Amino acid sequence: MKQNNLTEGSILKTLLFFAIPFLIANILQSLYGAVDLFVIGKYCNAESVAAVSTGTQVTQIVTSLITGLTLGSTVLIGQYMGKKEYEKVKQMIGTTLTVFAITAVCLTVLMLIFEKPLLTLLHTPKESFQLTMQYVAICTLGNIFICGYNAISAILRGYGDSTRPMVFVGVACAVNIALDFLFVKFCGMGVSGTALATIISQAVSMIASIVYLKKKQFIFDFRLSGFKPVGKLVKELAAVGIPISFQEAAVRISFLYLMTVMNECGVYAAAVVGISSKYDVFAMLSATSMANALAALTAQNIGAGKPGRAWKSLWYGLTFALVISGLFWVWAQWNPQSMIGVFSDDRNVIEAGVPFFRSCSYDYILVTLVFCLNGYLNGRQKTVWTMVSCTASALLLRIPMVYFFGKYYANHLGILGKIAPIVSGIMACYTLIFVLYEGYRNGMREAFSKK
Repeated sequence: MKQNNLTEGSILKTLLFFAIPFLIANILQSLYGAVDLFVIGKYCNAESVAAVSTGTQVTQIVTSLITGLTLGSTVLIGQYMGKKEYEKVKQMIGTTLTVFAITAVCLTVLMLIFEKPLLTLLHTPKESFQLTMQYVAICTLGNIFICGYNAISAILRGYGDSTRPMVFVGVACAVNIALDFLFVKFCGMGVSGTALATIISQAVSMIASIVYLKKKQFIFDFRLSGFKPVGKLVKELAAVGIPISFQEAAVRISFLYLMTVMNECGVYAAAVVGISSKYDVFAMLSATSMANALAALTAQNIGAGKPGRAWKSLWYGLTFALVISGLFWVWAQWNPQSMIGVFSDDRNVIEAGVPFFRSCSYDYILVTLVFCLNGYLNGRQKTVWTMVSCTASALLLRIPMVYFFGKYYANHLGILGKIAPIVSGIMACYTLIFVLYEGYRNGMREAFSKK
């Protein structure tokens, strides 16, 4: 397979050609949960919608924990690629795959043990408790496939290839959509059917990617002898990845706490948050895609000794992401009923969701700033900063605000919806100041004018 060099050529062209497949892949991956919720909303009752909503929040704990290792692998492989140390690249790939396999087993065991206590802690509505249990248990059994797919995608992106991960997730998305309708509409499996469709599609995607890469003689041959964790590289992966995993876990905990408060408001409020979370993903796709692209591009350029190129890419990427997320904000302000109606025809759900959508949609803009700035910082291995920033905002800002507003304004969803944009706005301000300070300190004013 031909490697992709992100350190040469037009900066804007390189960034867009690398980021757009990221964006398409994330759109496809987001269709997983969206189709699950869409099918459940069309063919099942509100209790099933609430079960998938809550269950998705729980299963995303796994995703948040492996996100750090995923991005850590992308950054390190990218830097070794920039330095042209190809033997280190092979060793890093073997280390990544081994660490992810061990992580998958550990997370599966822990999730199965603590599933019921966790759902109880989240105040899952009694009407949907057993359905939520089914959804989480089935998804948990597919952790090995989720971790495997994410590991391979991280490796390819660090290698400079964002196109093939897009193709692999497209395969998974197509399988997932077909199985959702088969299991739910035609087989009547309900919530269990959506969960089963998810893990089967992930398995197909992972296996297809390995077969394809072996056929194309990828730099790593996927033989058992190559699955050797190198001690030094494990430490490097931990140093870069664990802070990101920690911050993602902290953020996820804060959103789980919000789900707990909303669950106490009843099934309709829980359904609103579940639907809102799907739009959060779609509205922020440009931000998450560009953040990941910036991390990989920055890593390769830092490794190649071209920090000015990475600096200029940040501002191009941020502008592109803000335009896309801004369109979703306009939709939420103009006609939130149509957004909610895509996933549920229930009049009570739509009525409860309108004020929440109008409030929380400001986060689409503000979180885009945060994500892109953090993506650039992660590519420069400033993961301790992003960990402290995101963890502090989650534990010291979001959770106390959810507690306060949940206690005194529990039935005012419009007020609860303002929490996320307030937190993101504060984060955006101090992160921007830090990035500008770092740029000034490292002489980026001169580098900005150079390619």
